[in-house]
Amino acid sequence: MRSKGISYDTGFVRDGVNSRTHFDPEVVRRELRVIRDDLHCNAVRVIGGDPERLEFAASYAADLGLEVWFSPYPLELTIDETLSLFADCAARAERLRRRGADVVFVAGAELSLMNKGFLPGESTEQRVELLRQPHRLRERIAEVGARVNDFLGKAAVLVGERFGGRVTYAAVPLERVDWTPFDIVSMDLYRSAGIADQFAEGVRDLVAQGKPVAITEFGAAGYQGAGDRGAEGLEIVEYDKETGAPLRLNGEYVRDEAGQAAYLRELLEAFDAGGVDSAFVFTFALNDHVHRPDGDPREDLDLASYGIVKVLDGRLGKTYPGLPWEPKAAFHALGDYYREH
Repeated sequence: MRSKGISYDTGFVRDGVNSRTHFDPEVVRRELRVIRDDLHCNAVRVIGGDPERLEFAASYAADLGLEVWFSPYPLELTIDETLSLFADCAARAERLRRRGADVVFVAGAELSLMNKGFLPGESTEQRVELLRQPHRLRERIAEVGARVNDFLGKAAVLVGERFGGRVTYAAVPLERVDWTPFDIVSMDLYRSAGIADQFAEGVRDLVAQGKPVAITEFGAAGYQGAGDRGAEGLEIVEYDKETGAPLRLNGEYVRDEAGQAAYLRELLEAFDAGGVDSAFVFTFALNDHVHRPDGDPREDLDLASYGIVKVLDGRLGKTYPGLPWEPKAAFHALGDYYREH
């Protein structure tokens, strides 16, 4: 692969609340250096809902020589609010590009699931529930595709007026995106047990479309059996219905860091074999799903996290003194893979 990357979370914003409560510029700088030097990434997808945070992290990543995928991530926004966010971020990404940075603009992600106006439902949870009802989803597929593509056509024009670099969109398969306005075909793609036998062929089909292909999101949570669930690894978490904050797990689960690491290696091998141009592991750290090894096992939110580091609850780590996390097995597996390939 040309671009060997990972997502870096600057904080998801939902109803004005940021999931990353502490955003220390020096911590951000150190983490991005770890991504370049220890994980051997040459690209980073900077994601989040705060344009200033996105620009700060993206600027420092560019200073490190990383290819930057500038990725505003709207959550529960209206179409007009989403377009306003893109306009702001596209101007910031262009400032960075004009400094000489290699920047790709990602015009949102999984819009039909994460935002209003594409699928029925007043919340992400209600819209995701449709995925478990194939008969209802089939009735909506054509309508969803039309709405998503209508929006993306407008978004591509708006972004193109403000940003002179390559543009893409992080899709999910149900959206049936028309890739004509975009430079790169980008897909959030997870392998679950139900599609494991079709996964490699699906990757090859994406590449066969002719444009460069990026896998903008893939990974696994860190409990036993999480790889079989693919993108549904977080379903074991109970969230606050008002704020969306994670509260506890819905039961007791067995930690399986080796399984998370193996899943990443297997998918990276499939992407390499299939001719994928760029890949971004989800994610470096999921900052609000903290590791609590002592006490009630249901309080250890890190088990459900797709992060390749364990975010510690109110304390600092030892492997990287001064940083609030410890590497998982997936951290080392990813660093080894990217170094060797």
